[in-house]
Amino acid sequence: MRFSAFVRGVALLCGLGLIPGSQAQAGPFDGGWTLDGAASSIAFQSIKDQTKVELNSFAALEGAIDAGGTATVTVHLESVDTKIDLRNVRMRFLFFETFLYPEATITAQIDPSAIADLAETRRKTIPMPFTLDLHGVTKAYEADVTVTLLDADRVFVNSAQPISIPVADFGMESGLTKLEEAAGLPIIPSATVSFEFAFTRNGATAATPVQLAAAPANRALESSGDFAPEECRNRFQTMSEANEISFASGSTRLQASSAPVLDSLVEIITRCPGLTIGISGHTDNVGSDEANQRLSERRAASVADYLVGKGIPANRFETAGYGETRPIADNATDRGRWRNRRIDFTILGG
Repeated sequence: MRFSAFVRGVALLCGLGLIPGSQAQAGPFDGGWTLDGAASSIAFQSIKDQTKVELNSFAALEGAIDAGGTATVTVHLESVDTKIDLRNVRMRFLFFETFLYPEATITAQIDPSAIADLAETRRKTIPMPFTLDLHGVTKAYEADVTVTLLDADRVFVNSAQPISIPVADFGMESGLTKLEEAAGLPIIPSATVSFEFAFTRNGATAATPVQLAAAPANRALESSGDFAPEECRNRFQTMSEANEISFASGSTRLQASSAPVLDSLVEIITRCPGLTIGISGHTDNVGSDEANQRLSERRAASVADYLVGKGIPANRFETAGYGETRPIADNATDRGRWRNRRIDFTILGG
């Protein structure tokens, strides 16, 4: 028995490239490793109203460790999972702005000397510098991670303790404010993140490919095909809350920055067949009532024209302008006026 265990131990060391004379002599990363998406997870905890804790996760991850020890994990932000469809949609459009930034990327350079004794210890905690690319910003962090060697072809890496990520590090304060306004509650401006990553050596067991739509029944992820009526309502409501359709001051010409969210709107309308959509324009109280009324009507018409140009039939929507008569915020503040200058979307029938 002792000799058999010795043989298995030697085979394990050789497979990891930690002793000479094996095909993996180039090192522990020789041949590369692939993230097993089904066995991996990233979760983040947020706090609303000072005490209400919510645990969220991402359903779609992919990644690898290359032969040089560079580990990369890509997070598909549209797979954010709060277990509630409306929250998911708000997270995508209001906070992460996935129509502009669909992915986040974690990158780390693993020092082979830090895991040189892993075949003996089988489990150890090491400091791991890494970078997070999110929302167009890259930040450097360091966290303690626990590395567990399951066998010669499988390794498990998890955060030793939650990692605090401030919203301000990635310039996402505006998105957080939108979430607060939509929920009607204050939200702590940071999240604690934890992860569990399972890697399989290339050439061994194939890792699970990323699947954006596949999910267990207890998750509230984006469905495929046509949306259900409630899903349509959630999306049109959130598009209104996002307020990402912008015009030059006093103009009815859509700014180029509006194109990504309008293109997302095209997809939503396409996946909500049979519904008639109301597009309404609104303004703040700066200027005369008559001028604001005309401006709101023409801006709503500009959005309709964009949708027609993208192939949506004109009979799918109706436009209206309400000028300054339907404020949703205080016109005495810059933020309030910005919220009042908006395009709203509603379901009129279908």
